[in-house]
Amino acid sequence: MDLCHRALRCRHERLLGTHSDAAPILWQYGAISRLKKGEVIDKLLYGGYSTLSLGYAGLWECVYSLNGKKLTEPEGKELGLKIMKKLNEYCAKWKAEEKIDYSLYGTPLESTTYKFAKCLQKRFGKIEGVTDKNYITNSYHVHVTEPISAFDKLKLESEFQALSPGGAISYVEVPNMQQNIPAVMQVIRYIYDNIMYAELNTKSDYCQCCGYSGEIQIVKDDNGKLVWECPNCKNRDQNKMNVARRTCGYIGTQFWNQGRTQEIKERVLHL
Repeated sequence: MDLCHRALRCRHERLLGTHSDAAPILWQYGAISRLKKGEVIDKLLYGGYSTLSLGYAGLWECVYSLNGKKLTEPEGKELGLKIMKKLNEYCAKWKAEEKIDYSLYGTPLESTTYKFAKCLQKRFGKIEGVTDKNYITNSYHVHVTEPISAFDKLKLESEFQALSPGGAISYVEVPNMQQNIPAVMQVIRYIYDNIMYAELNTKSDYCQCCGYSGEIQIVKDDNGKLVWECPNCKNRDQNKMNVARRTCGYIGTQFWNQGRTQEIKERVLHL
């Protein structure tokens, strides 16, 4: 935590002395503030106007490595919440001492999930349930392979999301719901009543070679590499297909590294 604090201070001190002219839309024209030309942004870096975000990821793997329990089990949940509360205590301590708003942020990782996973494997080897995947679980999320209903997942993750005041997002993976709008509305109502920020993830892909519209599959090629393949015509040319997936917090239409691709492939449906 001391190392994290020092890293965040480096960011803060790098910004001190920055003139509003560096980004007029942000600091002069109201996107963030309305400072004068030539005015430094220093006063915005104190007193809660802005936030230094302490990011975290891999809570699922962390808890499992410590006590062999999942976040979906009582002992795992208890330890996970204890860790989250301790991280918040550090943020509150730094904030009180420095009048700088530190806040805990549930990191979505994006493509960095692969980099982190490879670094952990290099340092600790492949540990079952901890470092045996080419990705690390985002923030406090339930592992993508864990069978759990949409409602149970949202309810559980709401407790962890409340401890990520700097930012967080939850999701449930769903099939094509076009013919079941009442179910969509039921999930949205549950989100509204139980959790601050969540979304439904579905798949909307298109093959330019044969016109297939549905879900482009992820398969292994002859070298063991994960590739995208149209289930209808077997097209594997990424330049001739459109794939949309939630990368982490938002829908992305680019293709991903092997770690994130494996994570996408292994996601189970929650509805």
